[in-house]
Amino acid sequence: MVKKLFIFFFFIASISYAQHTVSGVMSPKIDTDWLILYKIEGTKQVFINNTSLKKDSVFIGKEKQAVSSFNIQLPASAKPGTYRATYRLEGSGFVDFYYNNEDVSFVFNPDYPQQSIAFSESSENKLYSNYISEISKAQQQLDSIQVAVLQTPNLDLKEKYKKAYNNVNNIQSKYEEASKNKYVAPFIKASLRSNPPEILTSVETYLSKMKNTFFDKIDFSNKTLINSSFITNRILDYVLYINYSDDKIQQDKLHKEAIDTVLSKIKSQPYKRDIIQFLIEQFESSKNLTIIDYLFEEHYNRLPFSLQDSKFKSEKQALFATEIGRIAPDFSWQENGRNFKLSTLNDANTYVLVFWSTSCSHCLREIPQLHTYMKTKPNMKVIAFSLEKEAFVWETYKKNNLYGWHNVLGLNKWENKTARTYQVYFTPTYLVLDSNKKIIGKPNEFKDVKAFLDKI
Repeated sequence: MVKKLFIFFFFIASISYAQHTVSGVMSPKIDTDWLILYKIEGTKQVFINNTSLKKDSVFIGKEKQAVSSFNIQLPASAKPGTYRATYRLEGSGFVDFYYNNEDVSFVFNPDYPQQSIAFSESSENKLYSNYISEISKAQQQLDSIQVAVLQTPNLDLKEKYKKAYNNVNNIQSKYEEASKNKYVAPFIKASLRSNPPEILTSVETYLSKMKNTFFDKIDFSNKTLINSSFITNRILDYVLYINYSDDKIQQDKLHKEAIDTVLSKIKSQPYKRDIIQFLIEQFESSKNLTIIDYLFEEHYNRLPFSLQDSKFKSEKQALFATEIGRIAPDFSWQENGRNFKLSTLNDANTYVLVFWSTSCSHCLREIPQLHTYMKTKPNMKVIAFSLEKEAFVWETYKKNNLYGWHNVLGLNKWENKTARTYQVYFTPTYLVLDSNKKIIGKPNEFKDVKAFLDKI
């Protein structure tokens, strides 16, 4: 009896702590030799494990092809969720899949991971992949009928549309039934488009309905959806692509409206904070300061103070402090016993702020060129901020060569506070300011400075 109980408990323990594996084959092979596995939690990635990629050869048809493969063991504590296998640091260098207490095995093209992935093991992923394949084809057929009528309104395709519409709904019902009690069920439910039951003949009505119903099937409180890339991908589609205009002013207006719509649907304040931070980082890549400021001022700063990340705010403010369109960060200095401040300078219509150094050979070539050229620009002034370890060489050089300029000494060189504020990593670094000290240009070299100023 005791022996039977021991065997029973051993069996239960082996089930409770069974470890599963994730294995994959990349065809063709890639140059990198590493892979990192993450679990998606909200807008963040949590490290799970890493492994090395192996180089193998397999026959595809009658041809032998080199591939990269991996096999990574999940810890016994691994929970169901959306996981990400990352194999490159840039571009489409990852593939997402679902884990729900089963081995997962797949093959994919590393250059088109999500579009090419095919699962050989994992009932959950196979079910979802089959669903996406079927529903996409049915939706494309429905869309093609709708587009045909929008292009030629007098076409009579009502019956054909109705048949395609019913086909989409039948496929959806089939897979919602098949996915009951499965991890992928919320994804299948949320993936269905809100198609109009009757064909539309107006482009404006069609686009309006698409925008107004875009999130109808998505439950923003569902933890399974939140802890995946599903919602964030839909948000990006809505904000960046569904709401699009070639006109910059109209585009910013659409972005703001789309952001308001998205955030109005999120009731969880911590998740709302994460989405705002996610959107700020998305607009960071395009340096859209108008939208970044809007996200901070109208949404982030209105969150409960306990949820605001002061480090995140200060880092982003510092990152964008010297972008074009910003007012240049203020600093002060002395000239001949007089105190000066950048913000209160009023002796020119345009200013060139250049960070340079007497120990920089490139600067010693360009600074004399700049000095000669600026003599032809009487309504413009130069503020030459020299980054030095000591003052002696700079004092001599500026007396002999830089008369007529505002000359500022910045000791401690790269560690100088103003240089760090301006994120100066090399010299010379140029910024062009208008009379209000707004940054209007960031030319790279003297020739670029000259070309920029000649247009003013």
